[in-house]
Amino acid sequence: MDENDELLPVVPYIKPPGAIEMLHLIAYDIAEPKRLHHVATACEDYGVRVQYSLFECWLEPDQFLELWQRLLKLINPAEDRLVAYPLDAAVARKRLTAGERMLCTQKTDFYII
Repeated sequence: MDENDELLPVVPYIKPPGAIEMLHLIAYDIAEPKRLHHVATACEDYGVRVQYSLFECWLEPDQFLELWQRLLKLINPAEDRLVAYPLDAAVARKRLTAGERMLCTQKTDFYII
């Protein structure tokens, strides 16, 4: 066992990655809370939240395109930023982490008054 193995979170994927799936890191910065909620919900439908605005999504090409098109409909390009980084399986296995293990799988509700 590699010493980094214990730092990597066990990600509770419903369906394990397949041969043609790639890891996509989806990150966003959304200016308006309602849009932020909708973007986060869309990402939760496809992957696992690993930071507050970062998701790991193991997706086949058509699934990624479906998610990307859904996200593009939710954002305001003048105010928001959306980024996706596709990583093949070999590169994804080389990822490094350090520090406290963090896996954000619980939804957080907040209210702005």
